Amino acid sequence: MELLDNPVRAYAWGSRTVIPDLLGREVPSPHPQAEMWLGAHPADSSHLVHADGGRTSLLDALGADPKQLLGPERSERWASTLPYLLKVLAADEPLSLQAHPSLEQAKVGFAREEAAALARDASNRNYKDANHKPELICALTEFHALVGFRDPAATVRLLRALEVPELASHGELLAAQPDADGLRALFTTWITLPQAVLDTLVPALQDGCVKLAGDDGEFSTEARTTLELSERYPGDAGVLAALLLNRVTIEPGEALYLPAGNLHAYLSGAGIEIMANSDNVLRGGLTPKHVDVPELLRVLDFHSTPPPIVAGKPDGDWMRYDTPAEEFLLRRFDGAPGTSVAVPDGGPRILLCTAGAACVRALRGELEVGRGASLWLSATDVDVTIEPRAEGTQLFLASDGLVV
Repeated sequence: MELLDNPVRAYAWGSRTVIPDLLGREVPSPHPQAEMWLGAHPADSSHLVHADGGRTSLLDALGADPKQLLGPERSERWASTLPYLLKVLAADEPLSLQAHPSLEQAKVGFAREEAAALARDASNRNYKDANHKPELICALTEFHALVGFRDPAATVRLLRALEVPELASHGELLAAQPDADGLRALFTTWITLPQAVLDTLVPALQDGCVKLAGDDGEFSTEARTTLELSERYPGDAGVLAALLLNRVTIEPGEALYLPAGNLHAYLSGAGIEIMANSDNVLRGGLTPKHVDVPELLRVLDFHSTPPPIVAGKPDGDWMRYDTPAEEFLLRRFDGAPGTSVAVPDGGPRILLCTAGAACVRALRGELEVGRGASLWLSATDVDVTIEPRAEGTQLFLASDGLVV
């Protein structure tokens, strides 16, 4: 059991307050701070902070002794790597419209780009590794997102309500084929429009959204979101594509699970995100970064689904967020002084305190953790308990999904 020192990633869409405030640093920060990574990703690993003040990269520590830190069975199952990556995500502006590949798609895509000798840090690289990236995000604040394709019948109603002549024929084509194939056809049409057409169509869409945004009708939120996106990304095909997606707001404690092929864009808010240990992203717009439309179309799932909201379910003293992913499992604990809570055993775990403070006790010692602090618990750290030190103490526990 050791404290972790975690890298913070500065992206333009990040917040200048959420992560600095969590870590007790200067607020506002000089630059947006978008993500804090907790894990052993090769691009930016956490560091173990030893009792003597020394530091060791968690990635290097796992490489040196995977069986001790992961456990023999998990070391073999996960090829001596940590299978998940935990993040604190803080978005003040929308992220890109994106999707992630399946495991088989990632293996094929990575091998193809390796064979082409494409540099790992090349701006036009799609596959940074050979892993898939299912992910779950649990809201710390009210969290807004576009997630998965909306029921085509509802999208047809939206397009008709906009009363944009330039979009009328598109809406009727979807009405004639209100299924995954119809969504694929309409999305493909929009995402491949010439820029000259987009420069006319997006402003016309803005005019239609102004009317809907001003009332409290069925699509007022979608209209306001479209206006915000079009102002940030004028002439971007992603603004049109966003019309096809579920517009979702979740409250603190609720989560979203995003499997392979789910087209999504986080809009704003802060959350705890956990995913398979990958950095593979296929973008579809709302970004100045590389967009590979043919590859995106290969990975997208065009079946419409309800918003994939996950409610935590009681698991002893914890709330657990179940998903189909084997690589990760997220738990949340909310407590107050006067209690002692067992930390579930099994494999490598990361414990993060997001509010209050706690004493974490193990067979080989104890550590005090306050807001923003995190701990590494290896497979040999068993019989660990938590004693909250303050009202409203909250901790998140990351493990692999093999724990039941």
